[in-house]
Amino acid sequence: MRAVLQVASRAQVEVENEVVGALERPGLVVLLGITHEDDQATARKVAEKVYRLRILEGETSCESVSAPLLVISQFTLYGSVRKGRRPTWTAAAPAEHSEPLYEYFVAYLRELGAEVATGRFGAMMEVSLTNSGPFTVLVDSHDLP
Repeated sequence: MRAVLQVASRAQVEVENEVVGALERPGLVVLLGITHEDDQATARKVAEKVYRLRILEGETSCESVSAPLLVISQFTLYGSVRKGRRPTWTAAAPAEHSEPLYEYFVAYLRELGAEVATGRFGAMMEVSLTNSGPFTVLVDSHDLP
């Protein structure tokens, strides 16, 4: 599982000109990619790291200052450009595997106490955000203990 975290002062996701998720105050935008071997244990581990990572202003976390998160599914995080000029997506899990894990990831963050907004899984989304800093971090489950 890969999560690209962007510290944002505001952000929103639109689907067909309708806002489906937004950060109304500073927090984290989480672009979440899921691969074939990911499971609920992986989702819990990554969610805990994201929620508790001290990357907000003053070295605080979403957990410590009740900052919101906007979680957006993004299979392209597992794209490979190793060969040729066209990316391949074979490392990205298919929707039958990744959608339930995406939903579980969001539900687990909420269980931890997080305020979470989302995009719409599988939809063509327009994402806009103001990245504060700019500050962007990659969390990869393979790098976690």
